[in-house]
Amino acid sequence: MHDFIHEYPDWPNFRWNGDLLAARLAEVRHQQGRLLGRLDALGLRTREHTLLDTLSEDVLKSSEIEGDRLDLQQVRSSVARRIGLEYAGPRFVDRDVDSVVEMMLDATTNFQAPLTRDRLFAWHAALFPAARSAMRSIRVGNFRLDSTGPMQVVSGPIGRERVHFQAPAAASLPVEVDSFLAWFHGPNDTDWVMKAAIAHFWLVTLHPFDDGNGRIARAVADLALARSEQSSQRFYSLSGQIRLERDDYYSILEQSQRGSLDITPWLDWFLGCMGRAISRAQSTLSSVLDQARFWQSAAQFPLNERQRLVLTRLLAGFQGNLTSAKYAALTKASHDTALRDLSALVAWGLLHRSSSGGRSTHYTLPLTSDP
Repeated sequence: MHDFIHEYPDWPNFRWNGDLLAARLAEVRHQQGRLLGRLDALGLRTREHTLLDTLSEDVLKSSEIEGDRLDLQQVRSSVARRIGLEYAGPRFVDRDVDSVVEMMLDATTNFQAPLTRDRLFAWHAALFPAARSAMRSIRVGNFRLDSTGPMQVVSGPIGRERVHFQAPAAASLPVEVDSFLAWFHGPNDTDWVMKAAIAHFWLVTLHPFDDGNGRIARAVADLALARSEQSSQRFYSLSGQIRLERDDYYSILEQSQRGSLDITPWLDWFLGCMGRAISRAQSTLSSVLDQARFWQSAAQFPLNERQRLVLTRLLAGFQGNLTSAKYAALTKASHDTALRDLSALVAWGLLHRSSSGGRSTHYTLPLTSDP
């Protein structure tokens, strides 16, 4: 009887039901292609800012999965600088934030570079530049030692802990990780999307470091996905979707790590999660394309700065109904000026005026329906 998957004699010879997963993989591959095709309709500037949004979400959410919250504006500023975009964010970025961004972007921007022990160690050192995790000192840039006992994933109060998983012994890690790396670069016909799923599971099961194993496993998966697309630019966030489904993520990991070497359930869940990440990106992209078309249409009219400000706020998701009073407050204009601006926007077809009269009159974008 084996408690954990790595205790089987034929570990790590994973098996899966290829026939069962073929349709799921084909659908995900189709979704990838459709998303990349739609991106061709974006102008360079819009494409660059969509990339900034996606990469920033990936960094933020991969950390949030593990309970670490990074500052959004610092992350965006660090990402923008690394991909060569101007961004009016904070000049000062914490070393911890900058290091995490550097590590995660290295996985995708340098996806063709070999994945080696030294590269994994460098990523780990970047995650913990002060060699500490919360209040404890950790070993960085090297394998864990298990000096205080086995590496376990536990929950519950002290004395009544529940062990969700126990990782392989530290002494086995050099051989185990070398075996993983040889497979990752080895000559096999496994699709790179499937490799991303297997690599994520394999590495997080090895749990080679004192901390940060989940983030590094997700970075390796991102590297494999970049190879699947032969592109360093990612417009969907797998980590963002995993964050939304975090309970299911941990549940399927525990189930699979306590199961047999048939990892079909894990692969099925991973492919489904990836598909949902791409679908979410498609919805976001639809909004981006709608906005791009809106501004293209608006370019033919002599908009003043007040009108541009309010339209930008509406496109960003203005809360509540826009009335002439709110327009005047937002633009610091008189009520008469607000009414003139709004009437012009309605005449140009850039805003719709509600059918209600008097103080109930409000204005909506043509992208939205009037409630």
